[in-house]
Amino acid sequence: RDGLRMIAVAQKNDVAGGELSVDDERDLVLIGFVGFLDPPKESAKAAVTALDNHGVRTVVLTGDSEGVAVKVCSKVGVETSRYLTGKEVEAMDDAALSESVERCSIFAKLSPSQKERVVKALQANGHTVGYMGDGINDAPPLHQADVGISVDTAVDIAKETADLILLKKDLMVLEKGVVAGRRTFGNIVKYIKMAASGNFGNMISVIVASLFLPFLPMLPVQILTQNLLCDFSQMGIPFDNVDPEYLQKPRKWETRSIKSFMAFMGPLSSVFDILCFAVMWWIIKANTPAMAPLFQCGWFVFGTVSQVLVIHMIRSGKIPFVQSMAAKPLLLSTTIVALAAVLAGFSALASGLDMTPLPLGFLPWLVLLLAGYCLSTQFFKAIYIRRFGEWL
Repeated sequence: RDGLRMIAVAQKNDVAGGELSVDDERDLVLIGFVGFLDPPKESAKAAVTALDNHGVRTVVLTGDSEGVAVKVCSKVGVETSRYLTGKEVEAMDDAALSESVERCSIFAKLSPSQKERVVKALQANGHTVGYMGDGINDAPPLHQADVGISVDTAVDIAKETADLILLKKDLMVLEKGVVAGRRTFGNIVKYIKMAASGNFGNMISVIVASLFLPFLPMLPVQILTQNLLCDFSQMGIPFDNVDPEYLQKPRKWETRSIKSFMAFMGPLSSVFDILCFAVMWWIIKANTPAMAPLFQCGWFVFGTVSQVLVIHMIRSGKIPFVQSMAAKPLLLSTTIVALAAVLAGFSALASGLDMTPLPLGFLPWLVLLLAGYCLSTQFFKAIYIRRFGEWL
């Protein structure tokens, strides 16, 4: 109950000759007890608390006795009100074990196969399981887990089976790994949702333009240049921040979320593309085949800058620049691209892309269109979050 492994030491002076057997283990004089203490790492309690705060539950699977397991777990903050032994696990069918793993956080006196079975039960219930172990008995559950974690001082088979090997004797690195993984996942989702909705919107815009314009809305070289600039602006996304609320719980890959986002936000960009067409056609008077290079320049500038701005609109469910600020690398890459697009559109550089430089009279309309696009995106963002309960 104090977390000690106890061994009794006894002595026998008169031992018959020959080989010793179990029968000789009697009539002994007790000398005393030896207690072996295996204290938890100093960082264990902090790591368990940090993981719990991020929605990661800690379950202990051990071959030690239930007394030792309960004592150690009570020191590190693992729930100890319920525990099961390997004998009890062996007597359960899969349905009973599936129910028990949701309520019990300590499994003691387990064999390697029983550890593996508990991991399978957690996975069958829809959990993503990371297993940390360093012994021979941990090889089966390490292999079964979604992520096997070991340490550099572990036995060879444990290190060979594990997906990750910790080089520092600090369990807080687990919490850092969880946060880093969720931040990376969040940035990946940002990019995919942004690219999917943007491409869908551009497709609609091109179809509309092809139906009504007597010339191409944009030449291939202009589209390729725009894609190159937009790709450069997105290079800062892997280094971007993620809202703290996003890191508080696990996330799963869902294609349905991407589809709904694309269908919801894609047409919005098309609406403002069409408004840009209207400004170029009726206000700037780029409405003949001879004026096509001017029309193309207008959409090139608006399309590039709007795709850069929408990065900041999509990267967070909050109000950009006010409630949530992008990381410096992303701010730098998007600012450079936006300025480059505007400079190219309003200067002689436009001729290098077979475009006619825009008149300064288009600048107020550009600002108005971009402001309207950002405000509309923020408005529809609030509607989307209320409807689907999430943004990314």
